[in-house]
Amino acid sequence: MLDKTLRLGKLESVHGIAPAYAMRAVVIAALSFVFFLLMLVGFYIRQNIGYFLLSTAFLVVYLLTMFGWLSQRRNVLKIYENGLSYKKFTASWDEIDSMNLKTVARFTGGEEINCELTKTSGEKIVLSDVIHHCEKIIDRIDEEMNKRSEAEQIS
Repeated sequence: MLDKTLRLGKLESVHGIAPAYAMRAVVIAALSFVFFLLMLVGFYIRQNIGYFLLSTAFLVVYLLTMFGWLSQRRNVLKIYENGLSYKKFTASWDEIDSMNLKTVARFTGGEEINCELTKTSGEKIVLSDVIHHCEKIIDRIDEEMNKRSEAEQIS
């Protein structure tokens, strides 16, 4: 992996999880932990097994949320001068064969962005708006693909 990123050149930008998604996880984790504590107090006062079961359920929600949040924090997209890397996907600008952009209207308003990148080897990856500044990343990839197609037309 290090060899692949070394050939991509100088690191230009790093994009982690979007703040809205991180905040959502923090709010869910905080609320589930508060409800966990409240149900433990209820169990202590009432000595009813239902409060204990509810506290256990809120603890499970809290732990799963924290696990998901911590695992998502490691997923960062890095843009280099000659390509990009995301999770285990590494590609130079020349290796990206196609980009398929899909926008879907959300139930709550706005649009959900999904961008599928395909390498010349057939390897695919989907970039979504979970990544911070996804629109800028897509614009940069499109710009690099346009540069390559213009260079191919000239030669």
